[in-house]
Amino acid sequence: MMTLAARDFLEIDGSHGEGGGQLVRTAVALAAITGTRIRIANIRAKRDKPGLAAQHVAAIRAVAALCGAQVEGLAIGAESIGFAPGALAGGEFRFDVGTAGSVSLVAQALLPVMVAANAPGKVRITGGTDVRQAPPVDYLRFVLFPLLAHLGVSARIDVVRRGYYPRGGGEIDLVVAPTELRPAIFGVPSAERAVRGTAHVANLDEKIAARMRKSALERLALGGLRDASIETRVLGPLEAKGQGGAIVVWARSDATVLGAARVAERGVRAEELGEAVATELAVDLLNGAALDVHAADQILPFLALAGGGGFTTRTFSSHANTASWLIERFLPVRYSIEQRGSLTRLTVVPR
Repeated sequence: MMTLAARDFLEIDGSHGEGGGQLVRTAVALAAITGTRIRIANIRAKRDKPGLAAQHVAAIRAVAALCGAQVEGLAIGAESIGFAPGALAGGEFRFDVGTAGSVSLVAQALLPVMVAANAPGKVRITGGTDVRQAPPVDYLRFVLFPLLAHLGVSARIDVVRRGYYPRGGGEIDLVVAPTELRPAIFGVPSAERAVRGTAHVANLDEKIAARMRKSALERLALGGLRDASIETRVLGPLEAKGQGGAIVVWARSDATVLGAARVAERGVRAEELGEAVATELAVDLLNGAALDVHAADQILPFLALAGGGGFTTRTFSSHANTASWLIERFLPVRYSIEQRGSLTRLTVVPR
């Protein structure tokens, strides 16, 4: 087993706060960008199955490949690792989660590293494109990436093939250009916002996608959003491995993008999925939030790397609290967080 010399390491408690895989992915990404040697202990200690799962291992390996890192103790089930980064690099890479683990979560780890690299990068990631407990790939495409464009990020995801639990086998290409990030203040969506969405199923009855769409549109109309448009897609065996689906809806304006997403699950009616995403989006719009709860924690590293910016959100999640604690250990910023009525205002303050 590789052993890293015990010097100049930033020690990180992987059980801090929410204590999940996001902490590990964010830590290695920031270590790669800042050139910081880190050790992470107590990885996912609060979970029923502590330690690294396959998708966490894939994400760490991917980040390590992009910065020539030495990694100690990396294995499925590992509860501690050492990570010593080298120089960032662009180029083309391929990474396979090896299971139906989320390609979106691997892409989230890679994205800030690729933005900070010295050359363009293209990465093909194989795994699950639309799986539980992770953002569906269309959420990244239609919500997160348009938000990051406000900071100057030039990135896209091309979906080669969809893949679902338990087989996986989906593939995406993540294409990113290096960027000097700029601060951004996300504002309340204007009256000129466009409400759009996409619902898809793969190797299933097309009526399931239609039912998700119908339920979402009906709920949006109840909230006064009668001009919403949601497309439906039915994918066959050439476009997707296995059976699955997802629905993503978003409201886009000049100031921001608000989104919501759900992945199809056995035993959960299509109507429940459609109503859930529409309700989430409608409530965010009603409360005047600038970012949805999920985008709020995903945008934090990029705002910190840009050195400023801010937003309001309906709830500052445990994921976001953990991420802000972690990022402040790597970068010369602090997060100012204050409650304003039904919303939480976050501002990035250089220090």
